Amino acid sequence: MTPADFPTNITAALAQLNYGQAPDTLYAPIRYIMGLGGKRIRPLLTLLGAHLFTDDLSGIIKPALATEVFHNFTLLHDDLMDQAPLRRGQATVHEKWNPNVAILSGDVMLVRAYELFLDVPPALLPTVLRRFGQTAAEVCEGQQWDMNFETEPQVSIAQYLDMIRLKTAVLLGFCLELGARLAGSSEEDAEHLRQFGTDIGLAFQLRDDLLDVYGDAATFGKRVGGDIISDKKTFLLLSAQAQASPAQQATLARHIGQPVRDAEAKVAAVRAIYDELEIRSQTEALINDYFQDALQHLERVAAPAIRKEPLHQLALQLMDRES
Repeated sequence: MTPADFPTNITAALAQLNYGQAPDTLYAPIRYIMGLGGKRIRPLLTLLGAHLFTDDLSGIIKPALATEVFHNFTLLHDDLMDQAPLRRGQATVHEKWNPNVAILSGDVMLVRAYELFLDVPPALLPTVLRRFGQTAAEVCEGQQWDMNFETEPQVSIAQYLDMIRLKTAVLLGFCLELGARLAGSSEEDAEHLRQFGTDIGLAFQLRDDLLDVYGDAATFGKRVGGDIISDKKTFLLLSAQAQASPAQQATLARHIGQPVRDAEAKVAAVRAIYDELEIRSQTEALINDYFQDALQHLERVAAPAIRKEPLHQLALQLMDRES
């Protein structure tokens, strides 16, 4: 199996998973959300992390799938908490069925994710489960901070960056660490890969924030300006509020936290403040800082450069994305 084969192998292995049969109202929603597609970045990172150290990935597949099942469990519950009507262009589980089904099906997904780790070698199982449990709790912490920020009047940039680290980045770091550990890496290499994945995750989320304001509506996949319309506290907004002149503060105050009468006018007004303060270039600079930090961690991993190249290319693709 080569890195070029990994996406196909992941898709095929996910299709083989049996989550359970009856009652159908419990298991059909799981098959539904897992069938909606997605980039499958997390199991791909797990396999790429292992491939740095071994060609035998037969024992890595199931743990890699566990990361994808867990990720989709978080999406199912996040959609419910956000009352999101769509996921990947299709009705969310709580809309297609109901909120109680979404809760219970998500609970089963978390259980199944843990079960997929059971074939990990006994000597590694306690460490893997401990690290997974810690990461899973951190993802939940990030989601709770994100919800808290919706009603907190003041959120610092440091708080926001820590929130996205927990909610998005730590799972990417865990996936790489997991693959490395299962492939017999050193503790130092596993840690460098965890840091690589975490830094890429931070850059990825900041890129998402940037695309929400400056992306191409035809390729972004969701409404450009949605974060501004919903008053979401992103790095861009928090940076603007911290740097704005009194006149700019007054403009922001007229639009942020107020009833939306004209969404397009709101987006244009806030984006104009961002432009005046050069928030776009500041965001791009921070993205690049995280990306360069990530590459330094990858460079320190004691593996052949040719084996690191697929990870390097994937990181570039994530950073160059327009959707």
